[in-house]
Amino acid sequence: MRYLTDRKRAEGKGTAHDGTRHHWYMTVSAVGLALIVPPFLIVFGRALGRSHAEVIDWFAHPAVAILTGLVLFVGLNHFRRGAQVMIEDYSRGTTRKALLITVTCLSYGLIATGLFALGKIAF
Repeated sequence: MRYLTDRKRAEGKGTAHDGTRHHWYMTVSAVGLALIVPPFLIVFGRALGRSHAEVIDWFAHPAVAILTGLVLFVGLNHFRRGAQVMIEDYSRGTTRKALLITVTCLSYGLIATGLFALGKIAF
């Protein structure tokens, strides 16, 4: 009869060696988002109902453009990291790899598209 300890059962299963760093990244980005999303919602709310030219002028202001860029960048990176953890926890094999590639490409693509559009407006 073999007696296996918890440590022995876990040996060879692997570890990410990344848990603490990921936790701190998610905590810091969540706090950052908690600080910048309310001002962004105010800025965005003031732009609602205006004509196209007025909205372009509104988002061309440097402070508004920087705030919008920060929300896009930090928010989508926060999404990417959170989705990555969820995918790593609940999927395996080729599906996992395909989902990770999809989420990474989606988030970076949205960041690039948003910042490009914002750059065309603001500068």
